[in-house]
Amino acid sequence: MDLGALAAGFVTGLREGFEAALIIAILMAYLVRTGHRDQMPKIWAGAGLAGLLSLAIGTVVFQIAGELPSPYEQYFEATAMVVAAAVVTLMLFWMRRASMAMRGELQAALDRTIAAGGALGLAVLAFTAVIREGIETSIFLVGQATSATTSASSLVVGALIGLATAIVIGWLFYTGARRIDLRVFFRWTGIALIFIAAGLLSAAMHELIEVSVITFGTAPVFNISGLLPAEAGIGQFLRAILGYSDAPELTTLVVYLAYLATVLTLYLRPIARPVPPPARVEPPSSTETARS
Repeated sequence: MDLGALAAGFVTGLREGFEAALIIAILMAYLVRTGHRDQMPKIWAGAGLAGLLSLAIGTVVFQIAGELPSPYEQYFEATAMVVAAAVVTLMLFWMRRASMAMRGELQAALDRTIAAGGALGLAVLAFTAVIREGIETSIFLVGQATSATTSASSLVVGALIGLATAIVIGWLFYTGARRIDLRVFFRWTGIALIFIAAGLLSAAMHELIEVSVITFGTAPVFNISGLLPAEAGIGQFLRAILGYSDAPELTTLVVYLAYLATVLTLYLRPIARPVPPPARVEPPSSTETARS
């Protein structure tokens, strides 16, 4: 069992799974509060279908990757890792801003769906709310799995544990049994995903170097494989979590550090809250002007 891959999968499953669980918890709590508890099965049906479809997409993509001959396998793996890093980066910044208004937007959509009275409306609402999270999770896990195929099983196990934990936390959020600081939760899990995404990008550059797509900066900057090998022990854990390499090429190291410096700086800066427009001052009426 690769503990690094297990931990990386856990963080991915926990973060992405909790976003989906949070959406479902908000929808379910609002149904109960507005006296529409009988509509809950439609929410579960839509969310369940979205989860199964996401799992199918991830499985098919991973199987395709394993059947490609070289060098197309390397091309595919590099593309999958770049796409996964891009998707998770966009998701992190979208969630950073959208989380403040998520509850209100979901409840407004739920009100419109209930008012429309469509039999499938609630299922479609839950499906569309969860499918984005599910596909993002599948893409990111495929990117992680292709970067270290020997530990793909550990990654999947970690993701399942993370998803199960996310469901429990979502249930606690729904029942109100515990106060959860969502801002702190999303901030720290987001930072962990940024490091994982940086590792995916550097691994993608390594794949492209191997098939001679990138021909500059290919010499290792250092080699400490004898001291801390990336294929065993602590190095294997650091590789899965932080994208560690014991002999990084110049290009992979530059891409890794540039991504971390840029994305962490943007992600950790305070969110500029919208400034309300100044109150409009009405001009005095003609009667008031005449009195003065």
